Amino acid sequence: MTRLSADPSAFDVALFGEAMLLLVADQPGPIENAQAFHKRTAGAETNVAIGLSRLGLKVGWASRLGTDSMGRSLIATMKGEGIDCSHVICDETQKTGFQFKGRVTDGSDPPVEYHRKGSAASHMGPQDIDEPWLRSARHLHATGVFPAISASALQAAVKSMEVMRAAGRTISFDTNLRPTLWPSTEVMREQINRLAAMADWVLPGIEEGLLLTGHDQPEAVARFYRERGASLVVVKLGAAGAYYDGEDCGTGFVAGFPVAKVIDTVGAGDGFAAGVVSALLEGKPVPEAVRRGAWIGARAVQVLGDTEGLPTRAELDAAGL
Repeated sequence: MTRLSADPSAFDVALFGEAMLLLVADQPGPIENAQAFHKRTAGAETNVAIGLSRLGLKVGWASRLGTDSMGRSLIATMKGEGIDCSHVICDETQKTGFQFKGRVTDGSDPPVEYHRKGSAASHMGPQDIDEPWLRSARHLHATGVFPAISASALQAAVKSMEVMRAAGRTISFDTNLRPTLWPSTEVMREQINRLAAMADWVLPGIEEGLLLTGHDQPEAVARFYRERGASLVVVKLGAAGAYYDGEDCGTGFVAGFPVAKVIDTVGAGDGFAAGVVSALLEGKPVPEAVRRGAWIGARAVQVLGDTEGLPTRAELDAAGL
């Protein structure tokens, strides 16, 4: 097992999570009918890491990969994006996860088929949390995907948030539900809400909010998490934009950005998170942060892969965001 070389400098954001090789079908229709696939990267946390790094933030990502061709491809991609991978363990005894994604033409969510059970990342646990490295970041971004991949990953997610809370750092949490990865809906609801209660900024989608809180209105979803300790809740409303509720900013809606044609909805929420988190860490007001998130989310749905629509800092500046 090899650990890549460390970078001793501090980070803006640290993330833990699974990267997967993504194979996107070259034509619409059932995945099994595709004759060729385009190779991309996938993973909620890695999508956000790439989004933040492109905007000029210093990002550290921790994970486990196999030493197979997929793992080598993924680590090269992440390093190529300027992300510190010193805490990615490359384990020759484990396999890297991957997924297939189909294509659709009607703007609906494309079919996705995961091959990640027992992957290298699913073997992560609390022992993989390097506390000094983690505390060298000023912010932790977490999602509901990493804790879903195994019981030990859940323990690692809890520990990472406990460490950052104790250190007085800020934490953002995207609920990012993956029901098929959890033992049951009840366990998922309990554990996701447990993690959300440890975060400062909570970013649920409106449909996720209904499943997690029993409420179908954004105001009620936001109030649910504010009452449990979040200082800011931003409820994603898809094309309609987002609703925010914060202790310092009050409440309000931010409209979505119009999109002429939706190509692929996967990754939009991760782009939204990268926009909101980056702006808040830059000290932007909440409405401006949410507007940035909505703009990046709109860009993300207009491209085939999960990260191709994530902007550079120059593109963000050109848009006035």
